Amino acid sequence: MVSKEKIAARFRQLQDDICQALEQADGGGIFIEDNWTRPEGGGGRSRVLEGNTIEKGGVMFSAVHGPLPEITAKAMNLAPTDFFATGVSIVLHPHSPMAPIIHMNVRYFETSGGERWWFGGGIDLTPHYVVPEDARFFHEQLKNTCDKFAPHFYPEFKKHADDYFFIRHRKETRGIGGIFYDYLDDKTGFTQEQLFDFSIAVGETFAPTYTELLQRAVARSFGEAEKRWQMLRRGRYVEFNLVWDRGTKFGLETNGRKESILMSMPPTAQWAYNHQPEPGTAEAETLGWLRKGVEWI
Repeated sequence: MVSKEKIAARFRQLQDDICQALEQADGGGIFIEDNWTRPEGGGGRSRVLEGNTIEKGGVMFSAVHGPLPEITAKAMNLAPTDFFATGVSIVLHPHSPMAPIIHMNVRYFETSGGERWWFGGGIDLTPHYVVPEDARFFHEQLKNTCDKFAPHFYPEFKKHADDYFFIRHRKETRGIGGIFYDYLDDKTGFTQEQLFDFSIAVGETFAPTYTELLQRAVARSFGEAEKRWQMLRRGRYVEFNLVWDRGTKFGLETNGRKESILMSMPPTAQWAYNHQPEPGTAEAETLGWLRKGVEWI
């Protein structure tokens, strides 16, 4: 069995590697680091970037432990227990509306003594404007990573992402999905070490995939109309994270650090009453893509 200390150390290294790659891609921004402790046990290392290309980005590492709150234990169908959880969580909001928002999370959870354990995580993309070629590239990278471990991982985890990243009150997906998995344990037929390797592989897919998408967006011009649309789409992102996201809820219920949990919020966003884009516009075309079950590859 892989120790929780080894898992946490590897996640910490993943944070280092991703931050280095993002600083290079941004072309000038430097992450500021904020170390914190949790009164009940553990803590984390938060890194935030306000750069040239990335308007606001966070790459967060945490390793926390202590008594599992009763409300959280019930939601997980667990008896009262102590817990340990560690992971890396990332959200990036670019300056350009022609570049996408991206989210990644890889995490590990175990109950007291390692009696129960599982991995979770995934990557999903939220373009302000959906570019089909970029969407295909993004999903190809995720499928390539999944296929190294099992042929059923990509289709299964893609469906999970479509279902999870769905803004129910809007009847639209948050973006073009990606992969999402949770509660992966030895009941899957894989060992703990294999599932750990898979989560690290997902994490290592993040930086080269997103830096390529940023480079593709550089040549795409935009004006005030596109920035206005970007603000409205960021509003949708906020709605999902505050209303439906389980990670946000878990972090707040377990007395996680609120600044790190709410780092996912964009620096600015807007809401407009009953906004409907004109038919035939790029904005209307993007809304047409925001549905479950699109087969990008």
